[in-house]
Amino acid sequence: MSMEQIVDKYFRPGRLPHIWCPGCGNGVVTGCICKAVDKLGLDQNEVVVVSGIGCSSRASGYLDFNTVHSAHGRALPVATGVKLAEPRLKVIVVTGDGDCTAIGGNHLIHAARRNIDMTVVLYNNSIYGMTGGQYSPMTPLGSKATTAPYATIEQDFDVTELVKAAGATFVARATTFHAQVLADVITKGIQHKGFALIEAVAACPTSFGRHNKMPNPATLMEWQRDHAVMKAAWDKMDAAKREGKFPIGVLYEDTSRKEYTGAYEELIARAQGGKK
Repeated sequence: MSMEQIVDKYFRPGRLPHIWCPGCGNGVVTGCICKAVDKLGLDQNEVVVVSGIGCSSRASGYLDFNTVHSAHGRALPVATGVKLAEPRLKVIVVTGDGDCTAIGGNHLIHAARRNIDMTVVLYNNSIYGMTGGQYSPMTPLGSKATTAPYATIEQDFDVTELVKAAGATFVARATTFHAQVLADVITKGIQHKGFALIEAVAACPTSFGRHNKMPNPATLMEWQRDHAVMKAAWDKMDAAKREGKFPIGVLYEDTSRKEYTGAYEELIARAQGGKK
């Protein structure tokens, strides 16, 4: 299916043109989510897209699924409520690096810990693009932002390692340059029974790029191309060759842990049967 057909099928009529800046990677990530849904043949009425606040979170307003545009940092608890109420639904959370790892960071680690069956697509543009260009917990060390005119001195999160340690059972990463890889790992994340997080490395030329001498969208895409390494190749690289680069693809998967909504239904059955 072409991207034009994807838009016609999965975007709400009359919602385009979108508000994202020229060169923004958010459209690519959103398109990859739609490609994943289409590849799996999911019923649009059986899909719920929940978002928080920020540039990436505006995606829920464009998509023709059951959608919730929730409060800042609160997409995950809202998605948890949806999944507990209707476990049969496919729940996809669209969120940004600030929305998910700053104000929403506590919800992130506990959703991962519970291993609740949802797919989190984290649009990582390394900055608060919508609210003024402040640095986020995922802004790379040494980068500039409106709140860091002399560059950041705080170590940034590796969110893939963070959620893995918290209990996530599917972790992946891809970039908007590697769009086919991104669509593929989102597809696998939706299929996974448990908490799945996909970090989508996206370009923000207007805020991050402008502050860091990369205002040209093509330059940011080239950076993704030159710094991302497929997981199979990454595993064969020594520490020196890994310096300054990052792996993409499926980084971790565990199918042995029990999923939360299933365990919760078992708990209800035990309680109703008078068993402890």
